[in-house]
Amino acid sequence: MAKVTLAEWASDQFRTPPSRDTLRKWAREGRIAPAPVKHGRNYYVEADAHYSEPEKPAERIAGGSLISRIENARHGTEAA
Repeated sequence: MAKVTLAEWASDQFRTPPSRDTLRKWAREGRIAPAPVKHGRNYYVEADAHYSEPEKPAERIAGGSLISRIENARHGTEAA
């Protein structure tokens, strides 16, 4: 099957296509299957590719904020 640019693919898939930056983000994060191929600055994708939402959002680590890490470094693990 012939490959098309992300912009061409998005115009076929969506009534209002996402921005170029959003499409590139989706390509990097693996949200488009089969995965797009990058040639130079452009991504190319199969015309029959589809968007898939990630299964679950990334989990935040408790105490993983910058403030928590700074307080832990200054005062030990007691402060949180």
